[in-house]
Amino acid sequence: MYYKGIFYSPKIGFDDRKLMALMIPLLALLIPFVFFGLRLHRQPYFNHKIYITTLITTSVVWLGNRGIMIWSRTKYPLYEETKKRIKIQTVIMLFFTFFSTNMLGWSLKGYCDFEDPNFPGRSLGDILFNSNSASLFSTLAVAAIYESRYFMSQLRHSVEEKEMLKRESLMAQLNALKTQVNPHFLFNNLNTLCSIIPENPKQAVAFVQELSKVYRHILEVKDETSIPLREEMEVLQAYAFLLQTRFGENLQIEIKVPAANMEDKVVPLSLQLLMENAIKHNIVSQDRPLQILVTVKDGKLMVSNNLQKKNQLIESTGIGLNNIRNRYKMLTSQTVEVIELAESFSVSIPLIA
Repeated sequence: MYYKGIFYSPKIGFDDRKLMALMIPLLALLIPFVFFGLRLHRQPYFNHKIYITTLITTSVVWLGNRGIMIWSRTKYPLYEETKKRIKIQTVIMLFFTFFSTNMLGWSLKGYCDFEDPNFPGRSLGDILFNSNSASLFSTLAVAAIYESRYFMSQLRHSVEEKEMLKRESLMAQLNALKTQVNPHFLFNNLNTLCSIIPENPKQAVAFVQELSKVYRHILEVKDETSIPLREEMEVLQAYAFLLQTRFGENLQIEIKVPAANMEDKVVPLSLQLLMENAIKHNIVSQDRPLQILVTVKDGKLMVSNNLQKKNQLIESTGIGLNNIRNRYKMLTSQTVEVIELAESFSVSIPLIA
């Protein structure tokens, strides 16, 4: 969170009050020793007048260059303008640094006389060279600190924005899947229900109960990133009941999942989508029944089926499988594995402990 006050600017990227309060006095203390060779116990002596002079100069150089960076980032905010911004910013900062240093040196020479015995053998040229070198060092320090923090701030913002867009994209994909699948799925199940009501009213009641369980689950998990496998298996059982009622002996579903894995987590609606894909892309008939197996293998939940592809005029987009892959990328480094052999097809999804 940015602070409010006279020094506030979102272009800095962080609260730099403590940094300035520490670094400006520290640089002002170090510069006389490093660049002018001053000492505490021998000539040339360090004194309070020299410290105050250096403190004023350092403060002006620091705050002035800070203002220049705020201005340049405001004028050239785009990533594509970074090179141009850095070039213009560098030229203005160097000009300001040397101009302000020499003007302050001339203005304060009466207060801190560098030609007194405290500086034996020092010419005016030596003094100017040392003071400009010190100011240049301060400018480079300011630029390095602020540019690195600004870069990290922009990078973090970019990553957060990218993740937000990815999440929104995945949710849009999932919602698109629901919009595409649900009407078709509902239409098929209503047709199945109409056919069994006259023949078996009790089975029709059970069918409606399982259908409502599936749709209630879809509504409950629409905003969840992961759910316990136990919950996903409950709705999968209901979903399998609906499919087997519709296809009869033409569809054989076997679920073998150990109780020990039931508290592991999976992305919601993943098993329903995988089972739906198996039926969508394969022949389901009396002569060629489709066999679907749901089991755990090598720490992953595997949905496999015998491969008997339909002759489809329109090639599959793979949006369902890609959606599952992308949602898992947000939760774990483990990957979704797809294995297609001559006679079988399987998809293994990670179980998140």
